[in-house]
Formats: sequence, structure tokens, C-alpha cells
Amino acid sequence: MDRDHLKQQLCEAVDRRRDEIIGIGEDIMRNPELGFKEFRTARLVADEFRRLGFEPEEGLAITGVKATLSSGRPGPTVALIGELDSLIVWDHPHGNRETGAAHACGHNAQIAGLLGAARAIVDTGAIEHLAGNVVFFAVPAEEYVEVEYRARLVEEGKLEFLGGKPELLRLGHFDDVDMAMMIHTSSTTEPKVEVAESCNGCVVKLIRYLGRAAHAGGAPHKGVNALSAAMLGLSAINAQRETFRDEDAIRVHPIITHGGDLVNIIPAEVRMETYVRGRTPDAILDAEKKVDRALRAGALAMGADVEIRSLPGYFPLVNNSNMADLFKRNSAEFLFSPEHVRDCGHRTGSTDMGDLSHVMPALHPAMAGAFGDGHSRDWYIANHDEGYLAPAKALALTAVDLLWSDAAEAQRILENDRPRLSKEEYLQFQRGVYRTERYSGA
Repeated sequence: MDRDHLKQQLCEAVDRRRDEIIGIGEDIMRNPELGFKEFRTARLVADEFRRLGFEPEEGLAITGVKATLSSGRPGPTVALIGELDSLIVWDHPHGNRETGAAHACGHNAQIAGLLGAARAIVDTGAIEHLAGNVVFFAVPAEEYVEVEYRARLVEEGKLEFLGGKPELLRLGHFDDVDMAMMIHTSSTTEPKVEVAESCNGCVVKLIRYLGRAAHAGGAPHKGVNALSAAMLGLSAINAQRETFRDEDAIRVHPIITHGGDLVNIIPAEVRMETYVRGRTPDAILDAEKKVDRALRAGALAMGADVEIRSLPGYFPLVNNSNMADLFKRNSAEFLFSPEHVRDCGHRTGSTDMGDLSHVMPALHPAMAGAFGDGHSRDWYIANHDEGYLAPAKALALTAVDLLWSDAAEAQRILENDRPRLSKEEYLQFQRGVYRTERYSGA
């Protein structure tokens, strides 16, 4: 079997399954679920794996689903990944009216693409021409949302980390994986394919300002206004922005999740959440010190207390350049054309694919197909061929390149691209982020 002939067969196999793959993506779009709650979507994935002859592992990090296809020949294991979860966008037309869940970031297309790649590889018998293994992995909770809910899961001993891939790493479900790849959906119409050099990482903060309640009209002087302390803390964070270096790509974007109880009572408790994002771990740690200092200043000014709970977020993503070259070449030759494929420098969003990229070679590019602004009400998969089918083809084609000819390309990457951290070093760093500080401004 000639490799290009096999690749062409894979593309044709995806096209034959076109209606099924699109149907999966649209079904998930209409039935969004939030992170660590993706039970319906996980069942759908597991059922599809079983139809393909797999015996999937289920319930990994609560909802993850994993299936392994072995060539029977020695070689590395390549994981193809899709994410199960959605966001909260209350006014999205396909959102859940009870939970606010909505697929406003394209994870429904990731799962459709993952299952499409699995179907094509099985349909063509491609694994017979490869060495090593392919893992198809549907993972939970990439969107770092509902932080208080996830923090309670940690307190209850159901999680240690609040993101899907970090928790799966901790539990050992990536121990048998040598390299990993997934594809994010983009609403950019040109280029069709983008490969970022890197993306921001983050740490996460849960913040509580604690004051003293009093009658807001009759005796406000007897209270300590936690909301005023929080507003001063936010102002102090904003005053820090000119101290952040442009090259560190710092992003801090707090929200108030609870601003008081009754309008005629001085607020005694205010709760906030924020990310502190940056291009490197050192930049993130420097910025978070300034954020903590600003939060303490708000408490000091009002004589309130502030509790700052720091939680491990995500490592910065560093895409593997050799894997990226394979992906770009396939995109230019089999899916689009060279002028539609570009590198795009650094991106300031965050993904837990960054965590994988520090312990193994990893790739997380973006492909067109969506319409609208990400994380907004108008986002949907507008072009089914680009949004659902092209990622399925790209995943399968790149897996073939990695594992062809006794997995020579994968072996070369593993020999030349050493992990930045061992699993133990990674876990030690993330566990070191956990801390809770109580500061009294009284």
C-alpha cells in the first residue's frame, strides 16, 4: 500500500460517512453539557466506539472515554483527542435553558471529527499498514468554568485538578500515550488552517471579600462594605496593567459572582473569580503576585477581610513544530491548498492541551468552519465540510504519517523533542499552586 493512496482512501472514507459525522456534531450542538457533567455526550461517544468494534474505557476523570486501536507491531502510541464539554452562554439559540450550557467554541465539532477519524481508520483497515497504536480519546472539562462547583468536587475528593486533561494526566490515563493531537474549530474564513506557535497558560483565583452587614439606609457607618472593598481591589488590578510587559501577554479578567444579598443591607460577602494568564509560567507567577497584592489593597482600604484561593490552571501551550509540519503538509495537499495554511504566532487564550505539551509532543492547531465570535451567542458550525469533515481527515492523515514505515516519523520526534517536564515534575508544580490566604484589613 502506497502511503498517499492510503491517505486518499481515508479521505474518501470520511466523505462516505459524511451524513453520520455531521449528524453527530449537530446532535451534540443541540445537547450541550458542562465540564465533568458530559454524561449524555460521553455515552454517545462510547456507543459509537462500540459500533466500531472497540471496548472503550469509560468514566475516566468522571466522563472521559478512551478507545485503543493496536497495530500489533511495536511502536509509539498517538492519541487523537476531542473535548466533550461546552461553555455557559445563556442567550445562545442552541443552549440549554436550564443550565446555560452552549457549544459556543466548537467542541461538538471536535468530537465529530474524532469519531470521523476513528471510522475512517477502521473502515480502511489503515492500522494494518502502521506500527504502534492509535488512541481515540474524548476528554472532559477543557473549559475552566463553574469554578466554585469544581472546587467543591476537589474538597469532596472527586477531583484533584479542575481541568480534564490535568486530571487525566494525574490518574495515569495518558501514561500509555507518547504524543497527542487535537484540532480546534475557528470562525476565521481565511486562512482555513492556522498553527499557533504557543498559547497562554493560567492560574485561577477564587476570591471572597468579607465585611460586616448593617442597615444600608439607617446605619451604614456600622457596616464594612465588602462590595466597596472588591471594587477597590478591581481598580487596583487595573492600575497594575501598565506594569505587565507586552511580551508576557498577561490577561486578567475578573468577574463578580456574588455582589451582596439585599439592596438595603451593606454587603457582608462578595465573591469573585479571575484567571491570571500569561505566555510563560514565570510571567504568570509574577503577575499573580501583583493581583494578590491589589486584592489585599481593597481589603485594607475598607477594613474588610479577603480570602484568596489560588487554584492550578493550565500550562502554556507549545505546539510541536515537527508534528505541525506534517499537519500543515496534509492540509495543503489533501484538504485545502498551500495559500490557505499559515502559522500565526502566539495566541492569548488558554487550553489544557498546554499541560500535555509540557510532558509529551503535542499539537493543537485550528481549522475553519465556524461562524461568529467564539464564546458568544452567534457561534455555530456554518460549513459542515470544513468544520466536521476536514478535522476528521486531518487527524487520520497525520496519524498515518506518524506511524507509517515502522513509525519512523514518530520515533524521530520522540528522539529529538524531549519533554519539558516529567509527569512527576508537572504534578509537583501544579500541586504547588494550591494555597489559600486570608488577609485582614481591619
